[in-house]
Amino acid sequence: MSAFVIFNPASGHGRGARRIELYRKLLDTHLGSHEWARTEKAGDEGELAERALREGADLVVAVGGDGTWSQVADRLIASGESEVALGVLPAGTGNDFARSLGISYGSPEEAVAALAARKTRRIDVGRVVSPWRSAAVGSAGGAGDLSKAPRHFLNVVGFGFDVAVIRATTDARFLRGAALYKLTAMQQLLLYRSARLHLSSGEGWSVEGRHLILTISNGRIFGGGFPIAPGASLRDGRLDACAIRDASPLGRARLFGLAGKGRHVGAPGVAVHQDRAFTVRFEEAVRYEVDGDVHESPTGEVRIEAVPEALSVVVP
Repeated sequence: MSAFVIFNPASGHGRGARRIELYRKLLDTHLGSHEWARTEKAGDEGELAERALREGADLVVAVGGDGTWSQVADRLIASGESEVALGVLPAGTGNDFARSLGISYGSPEEAVAALAARKTRRIDVGRVVSPWRSAAVGSAGGAGDLSKAPRHFLNVVGFGFDVAVIRATTDARFLRGAALYKLTAMQQLLLYRSARLHLSSGEGWSVEGRHLILTISNGRIFGGGFPIAPGASLRDGRLDACAIRDASPLGRARLFGLAGKGRHVGAPGVAVHQDRAFTVRFEEAVRYEVDGDVHESPTGEVRIEAVPEALSVVVP
């Protein structure tokens, strides 16, 4: 394979920058000849993925976290170059998609050795098919131009409490990784104000009301290690919805504890369903996350569907 490596130094609140030298040495040792570049600003991931395709790469390696991998995967899928494989090297905050592949942040040499072995597998992805715009999560709160192009994702689309946690982690200065997610999540259990939603599937299943969180998952894990969709598979052609109704602060804490162990499924107020497509409706414009990147629906309606076997990924 002709390999092109994309480093995101900003991933993981600086984790990406600290891992560049380590990964470069390991890549030189195990992968041999390859091209590489680093992002300078948000959005460069997609542009560098397009550059890799123009230069004839058939292996594009993304070094970062879930957002970095998702941006690169979105461009690879949109290009129609189905034989180009994605490789992921963890350097982000949650690194949840890598966990579903069996790739660990704590084993960087094993992750690079997997790239050299070049074992690939085709997996499903999800995509948002309703109009959307990128939304800033900082104090400015601005939003980008409206896009009608599908936005492909690898791991999860999340609503409600999930977005509040992402906004809180953006301002964090001290903690990193899973500990950051868990601390900010505990804070938001007290602060978050839920909204009414209506969720329906392509097969007619539905739930509505005030919900603490809603996730529509391709992978099993999100939020730095929470098995939010224990029954999810990257190769079943379906997405897994998990809708958790709002509760008192004590009830929220109980559900949070159950979700951390994957034991929330079957608990009162928790609804789960598998399907190829879902539609979520809110009473007004809504912000939601796509693999950690915050988006906005100006209409309050978000339509999501599965795309079976859309991407080739390197696996251990």
